[in-house]
Amino acid sequence: MIRLTLKLSRSGAGLDFLGRAKEINLTIPAFLTIFNQKSNGTIKFWCSAAELLYGAAVLAFLTWIFFWLNLDIATTIPGYMIVVVLLSLRGRVVPAVVLSIIAALCLTYFFTPPIFSFQIDTPEDIVTVVVFATASLLIAGLVKRARRLGEAAALKDRLQVIIDTIPAAVWSNSPDGSADFLNKPFRDYTGLSLQEARGLAWMNPLHPEDRATDAWRAALAAGEPFEKEARLRRAHGEYRRFLLRFVPLRDAQGKVIEWYATSTDIEDLKRAEEELRRREARLRDAQIELAHANRVTATGQLAASIAHEVAQPIAAALTNANAARRWLGADPPELEEVGQALSRIIRDGNRASDIIGRIRALVRKAPPRNDQLDINETMREVIALTRSELRRNRTALQTRLADDLPLILGDRIQLQQVVLNLILNAVEAMDESGEASRELLIRTEQDGSDGALVAIQDSGPGLKPESLDRLFDAFYSTKPGGMGMGLSICRSIIEAHGGRMWATPNLPHGAVFQFTLPQSRKSVE
Repeated sequence: MIRLTLKLSRSGAGLDFLGRAKEINLTIPAFLTIFNQKSNGTIKFWCSAAELLYGAAVLAFLTWIFFWLNLDIATTIPGYMIVVVLLSLRGRVVPAVVLSIIAALCLTYFFTPPIFSFQIDTPEDIVTVVVFATASLLIAGLVKRARRLGEAAALKDRLQVIIDTIPAAVWSNSPDGSADFLNKPFRDYTGLSLQEARGLAWMNPLHPEDRATDAWRAALAAGEPFEKEARLRRAHGEYRRFLLRFVPLRDAQGKVIEWYATSTDIEDLKRAEEELRRREARLRDAQIELAHANRVTATGQLAASIAHEVAQPIAAALTNANAARRWLGADPPELEEVGQALSRIIRDGNRASDIIGRIRALVRKAPPRNDQLDINETMREVIALTRSELRRNRTALQTRLADDLPLILGDRIQLQQVVLNLILNAVEAMDESGEASRELLIRTEQDGSDGALVAIQDSGPGLKPESLDRLFDAFYSTKPGGMGMGLSICRSIIEAHGGRMWATPNLPHGAVFQFTLPQSRKSVE
């Protein structure tokens, strides 16, 4: 705020502007307000003074003419009255009243015997002057009132034009909900006249399902502003959706005396929202299909490792089965050894079954689920699938899984797909780099107080600075033959779970892919 400071001090008989001072602080807005008020008052004063001087000059001229013609008081009064009325038409009462008083004094001084005196001898002259003065004052007041009524009528007409021009249906209701005014757009849209729509008949164009009077009465009885979506029938029968807004007008005691309502056509917006939801549904279906294809592709990359993982327990089971058969053929049979062999066969069979079950779960096509998940357990299942692949590529794996992580609400298969993609990308990057040391670190930790963080860290060639901004874009790939969909799908999955995903360089070489997942609300409750 700008301040003007005027320092004034008294030094001797004059003003000392350099000595001690009393400060008068005036803010610019306050100064301008006072200035405008004084300016308006001054302008009005001088306008009234000018009108009064003009009227007095005309009155003096008429007085000279009437006196020169030796007219009597009965002839003079109409002339004076015309001057007073003309001045009253200017709209200012004070000059007209003052001029009426001056005219009455002129009648007394120049035309009422004895002339050149304010003395009045007869009662008739007294009545004449009083009647003139009273009539002048009444005429001035009536002209002022007529002008105000005319201005009010013009303002009302202008407001009516504005309300009827507003591109929205506007109406007012009494406290019980009956309509007493509807603007032209409302009448044109519904085809109802003002008389036809009075009372509760304004609700007739509403769709029968949106016309439940109990709901309307409850909203009106609450006495608070409210909104309601409703379908409104056009004059030719089509229904369109509108957002109706109601605001109460209260008296000094806070009682609702009127409701004012507006409507906004939201049919096009609703149709756009429905179309957007349909497109989002189709997009989700396409994403599910694409994610499924991506999982199948990733599993295909693990085909050799999966075959090796499954072959190991099957070979062990066959070995134990042959041993059990030999022990059964011994004389006497070695039943204890047979029992141990059968236990190992069952163990190896379960191991093979678990591997196949994980693969089937990963590649199966199923709608997303929201389950409470232990992120560490989800990670361990993926690591179990990729151990053979890591060994085949001579990759050293380290895990640092934090304890007491919060439960995550999400789809196990989708999250495993993200981790699997990141692990395979890391293994492929380190294999292409030809580095002698191939190290992969998988770690989890708590993200703040209400989430979990997962990081996949490799010792590959790293990330180029120009690729960081586009790394998760669809159809962008740093691999020569890559399609650029894997990381894009991973980010979509993480964001759909309410988390975020990003990549950073792993100094001195390599890359770190990280994502966060929020805590399940159910676990908090």
